[in-house]
Amino acid sequence: MKEVYIIVIAIILDFVLGDPPNWPHPIRYIGWIIKRYENLIRKQKLINLKIGGFFLTGLSIITVTFIVGGILYLSKLIHPVVYYIVGTYLAYTSLATKCLDIETKKVYYAIKNNDIKKGRKMLSYLVGRDTETLTEKQVIRGAIETVAENTIDGVLAPTFYLILGLYLGVPIEMVFMYKTINTLDSMVGYIQKPYRDIGYASAKLDDMANFIPARLGSLIMLIAGIILRYDFNNGSKMLLRDRKNHKSPNCAYPESAVAGLLNIQLGGTNTYFGETLYKPTIGDDNVTLQNDHILKTIRIMYVSQILLGLLVLIVR
Repeated sequence: MKEVYIIVIAIILDFVLGDPPNWPHPIRYIGWIIKRYENLIRKQKLINLKIGGFFLTGLSIITVTFIVGGILYLSKLIHPVVYYIVGTYLAYTSLATKCLDIETKKVYYAIKNNDIKKGRKMLSYLVGRDTETLTEKQVIRGAIETVAENTIDGVLAPTFYLILGLYLGVPIEMVFMYKTINTLDSMVGYIQKPYRDIGYASAKLDDMANFIPARLGSLIMLIAGIILRYDFNNGSKMLLRDRKNHKSPNCAYPESAVAGLLNIQLGGTNTYFGETLYKPTIGDDNVTLQNDHILKTIRIMYVSQILLGLLVLIVR
């Protein structure tokens, strides 16, 4: 078996299995490692939190990469087949397509059943913004933005780093370096207190790690839009026009692609930890936001991952 098939099998397993709640998942352990380091850095008095954030980022990446590399090394010593099994499992856990599908559809079904309170609650598990007072359309918008952004962060970017690592001879180590960076950003990479200082390094590194995947992935999402018979022309137009309409240098790329393909408007003001954050809008309000737009965004995510998976086989 060649290592390229690890990636293909991992994508298939992710589509079929998702993230069973009772299975051991490496991302939970990465989160545990990050939290331990964060607590230690917050307790010490020798350096300020902004500098401490650089230590948090570096120590987390080094620790995770060392552990993953050690697991792979030991599995290869046992038997090559064990190595491929372990490598495939780790690669599979780095992807989040099915998980995003399941968790976002919880919002979709809550809104479909006219249960706005449940919709807000389900969305709160997916986003960092405050959801208690959101309207139905704001809940729908939040779910769509979550799928759009995480089509890059949770699906296409990990696949990209698996492919990059494949050519460097370290596909699993490479993707777990990325997943550590991404987990750091999701845990501490906020501009609001109490994370503004300690999360600075993590947020900036995540921006750099997603720079290429966000741009390449958004183009793949547009191609997915052609296959799904969405509005490719408008998607291209919005991607060019609104790709910078976000405080993050990357998030507006997939959001503008989705907004254009579906002729909807995303972005705008949100509240995080009680602090209002003003953002420009993305896309034109040609079509009123509907609950079904969540499902259409999920379809874009799936087709985009299939396209990138096929690209792996073709290029190899």
